Amino acid sequence: MQKFVEQKFIGERAMFDAKDAEFERCGFAAGESPLKHGQNLRLKNCTFEWKYPLWYIKNVAVEDGFLMQTARAGIWYARDVSFKDTLIQAPKSFRRCQNVRLENVNLTQAEETLWSCADVEIKNVCARGDYFAMNCENVRVYGLNLDGNYGFDGCKNLLVEDSKLLSKDAFWNCENVTVRNSFISGEYLAWNSKNVTFENCVIESLQGLCYVQNLVLRGCQTLDTTLAFEYSSVDVEILGGIASVKNPLSGVIRAREIGEIIMDKECVDPAATRIILEK
Repeated sequence: MQKFVEQKFIGERAMFDAKDAEFERCGFAAGESPLKHGQNLRLKNCTFEWKYPLWYIKNVAVEDGFLMQTARAGIWYARDVSFKDTLIQAPKSFRRCQNVRLENVNLTQAEETLWSCADVEIKNVCARGDYFAMNCENVRVYGLNLDGNYGFDGCKNLLVEDSKLLSKDAFWNCENVTVRNSFISGEYLAWNSKNVTFENCVIESLQGLCYVQNLVLRGCQTLDTTLAFEYSSVDVEILGGIASVKNPLSGVIRAREIGEIIMDKECVDPAATRIILEK
């Protein structure tokens, strides 16, 4: 395997179609697409300064890397890639990629990042920006700190554990979602989704969890969550109380107390939902 150490690459497609190579403490400066179509690459302590650095790559591992703000749209159409201990300041990273692993990665401008990707594992990642992880499939998330609205819109087969999400409109239009041991704060949580489960979570959401088909909550707390469950089919077990519930479609709601229950007979059948107050 060829090895490049402490070298600087300048110009468009500087190392186009590189194969079976290691790069250590290298810089990829002015010039688009420096490693386009690269395969079987290992990059450690490398810096990317310009646009489209890692398109169409296969079997590439990046460790202790740095993608500057100008390295926009950095990783598209990639397969079998891993990023560890890396700082990514650029937006629109990771688009239509398959088999992606992110560990100890800081995405400071994560707008429109991780779109339409499949088979993704996220571990101990911080991301700041709207529309994170849109339309992804088969995603496992452990220890994500997300500050940005519309997170995970349109995802399928999604597992989130031990995470903190400050995100309005998170988990919209999703299917087969499980969230465990996490904190979620943001209005209109999980609208228009199907098969959504929260376990041991703390949820704070104005008008959250509405229009959900097969919504399950187990051992969760709802902080200042109002007008919840509208037009949702529910199986809900809350630790403590709920500020207000409005027009659930069907199912069971268990809580110690509910501040206000709104059932509009013109909109739903009140008899289709059992509300059990457990003192």
